[in-house]
Amino acid sequence: MVRSQLHVVKSDGSIEEYVHTKVIGTISRVLSKVGADSVYLAEQLTDVVTYYLYNLENTNKITSSEILSIIIAILTETGYEDAADTLNEFHLRRRFKRLRTEVISINIQEISDAEALADMEQFEKSYQWDKSRIVCNLTEKYNFDVPTARMIASMVEDRIFSLEITTVPTSLIKQIVLSEAALVMRAQKQLQTV
Repeated sequence: MVRSQLHVVKSDGSIEEYVHTKVIGTISRVLSKVGADSVYLAEQLTDVVTYYLYNLENTNKITSSEILSIIIAILTETGYEDAADTLNEFHLRRRFKRLRTEVISINIQEISDAEALADMEQFEKSYQWDKSRIVCNLTEKYNFDVPTARMIASMVEDRIFSLEITTVPTSLIKQIVLSEAALVMRAQKQLQTV
């Protein structure tokens, strides 16, 4: 019996199709961080993850955190505990950064805007970092497809978190979104001309 497409429930509640190559990318990146840089090994371990997921009984949906747990378990059971630890640490660090990063609705253009940002108490409109807001904006306002919007949002999140700041003005987010979107659109155009 052939199973229907497996769907992944993301941490923001959205649902997308399970993509085997995303797991290959995750495993490949974490293996390379611990000196076991092998795409073949990543593919073999991903085959195990995918096989396990598609053989779970009575489910066609699984959460992204459950997939993460399965990847960590498989890495551990196959002798790659250091890769499992690295992946778990990365995931926990990113979760922590998401919890401690606050977005402030301000357009920084002048030093007076920066002074206003320094006086945090005046801001009523702030919210916790949530990259799904970027995805929604890109899909609804600019007609990007969901996978491309998610990729751009992830790139933006990586850039924001690398700055090690906990208060982010919306104007900075907008500039980084535009920069990353330009990179993606340039890459897509280059692929079309090949």
